[in-house]
Amino acid sequence: MSENTDVLDQAKAVLKRNDQKSFTIPAEGLYPHQWLWDSCFIAIGLRHIDIDRAQTELKSLIRGQWSNGMLPHMIFDSSHWYNQDSSIWRSHLSLYAPDDVNTSGITQPPVLAEAVVKIGEQLSLAERRTWYQQMYPSLLAYHQWLFHERDPKGDGLVIQLHPYETGLDSTPPWIDQLNKHYMPWWASLLKATKLDTVVNLFRRDTRTVPPGQRMDNLHALLYYDVIRKLRDRHYDIDKILAKSDFVIADLTFNSIFIRANQHLMDIAKLIHRDLPETLTAKIKLSHNSFEELWDAYSSQYYSRNLPTNKLIKEPSIAALMPLYAGNITKERAKQLVADLGDEKQFATKYPVPSVPLNSKYFDPQRYWQGPLWLNTNWLIIDGLKRYGYDKHAAIIQQKSIDVVARHSSYEYFNPQDSSPAGAKNFSWTAALVIDLILDKTK
Repeated sequence: MSENTDVLDQAKAVLKRNDQKSFTIPAEGLYPHQWLWDSCFIAIGLRHIDIDRAQTELKSLIRGQWSNGMLPHMIFDSSHWYNQDSSIWRSHLSLYAPDDVNTSGITQPPVLAEAVVKIGEQLSLAERRTWYQQMYPSLLAYHQWLFHERDPKGDGLVIQLHPYETGLDSTPPWIDQLNKHYMPWWASLLKATKLDTVVNLFRRDTRTVPPGQRMDNLHALLYYDVIRKLRDRHYDIDKILAKSDFVIADLTFNSIFIRANQHLMDIAKLIHRDLPETLTAKIKLSHNSFEELWDAYSSQYYSRNLPTNKLIKEPSIAALMPLYAGNITKERAKQLVADLGDEKQFATKYPVPSVPLNSKYFDPQRYWQGPLWLNTNWLIIDGLKRYGYDKHAAIIQQKSIDVVARHSSYEYFNPQDSSPAGAKNFSWTAALVIDLILDKTK
C-alpha cells in the first residue's frame, strides 16, 4: 500500500474539502447540493477513514425521504443562493414531499442498501445489527415505493421518468429515445437555427467545465422540459404515465435494484425481520422478468421503452451492469466478460468507457458518452469478483487507481489516454479510489 500513500492522502483531502459536516458535496461550484448515489459511494470510501462520519453521510439522506418512501436524487442546500435550483423542481407541489427540506421530485439508482452493507462490514456483529436496525425502515419504505409506484406492468421491472434517475444522465439509450419521442417544435427550430448556444449563458456546468465535456445544449433544454412536465403534474405517477411516451425501464437502474433487494433481504435476516410477502414476491418476479431485457441476436441486455414495450438497442455501459446485479447465468456473464475484452467495444487502454467504441455516440471526453467513471468501474469490479473473474476485476481495479494517481480525483477520464475531464476534486472518485486501494490490501 506504500506506493499508494500519496493517492490516499490526496483522496482524503478531497473528501475533507467537500465535507459539509452532515453530508459531502460532489464538487465545489458545479455541485453544491447533496446527491443520492453520490453520498452512497462517498460513504463506501469514508467507512475506511471515519465510520461514524460514513454513517452520518447516509443518515443525512433520510431527512429528504418523502412520506410515500421515495428518496429524492437531490437535497438542496438551504442557502438563499440556491433558491433558483430548488424552484426548478418545486417539490412542495407533491403532497408527499417533506415540509422542511427542499428536494428534487425524482430518485436515483438505489445504491443505499449497498452502502449500508459496506459500512456494516466494518462493524462488529452487535454494532452491525444496531446500524441495520437504524436504516432498515427507510430502506424498506424506499424499496416498497419503487415496486408500488414504478412497476406499472406488474412484472417486477421498475421504470424511470427522467434520464437523471439513471445517474448516467446523457447516456445514449435515453438520448436516442429523447430524439425519437420527445422533440417538440421549438427544439427542432433551435437545432436548425443553432440558437441553442444561447443556453450556455445560463448553464452552471459549462461555466465551470468546457462545453465539449458536458451534455449538449439542446438536450439540456429538453431535460429541463421533462422536469417541467413532471412538476406540472405534481409528480403524480398516474398523471405522468397518462401523457408520457418518455418512460423507460432502465437497465442500469434495474440491475442495481436487483442487487439492492438482495442486500435488503440479508439485512432483514440479520435483524430478524420478515419482509412483507408482497415485496418478496416482487423481488422474485423481477429476477424472472429481467431476462426479458436480453436480446438473443446481439447477445446483450438493453433498457426497455414502456409504451412500446420494445428494447432500446443502443449500446452503453449499461450492458455490463447485469454483472453487478448478480442474477444472470454464468453463460450470460461469460458473454458480457467477452464484450468487456472486445477491442471494438469496451477494451480501451483505460477501461471501462461509458459507451463502447463502436457506438455512434462515443466521445472520450463528453460526460456519459465515453469517459470512464470510477463508480461504474467499481460496480463492474464488484460484479466480476462475484462471478469469479478475479483477474479481469484486478486489471480494472489497478487501471482505475492508476488514472487517479496520475491526475488526481477528477469527475471522469478519457478511456484512451486517461486525460482528466469534468469537475476537479470530485468526491466519489476520491472515496472509491480509497476503497479500491484498501480492498487490494485485504
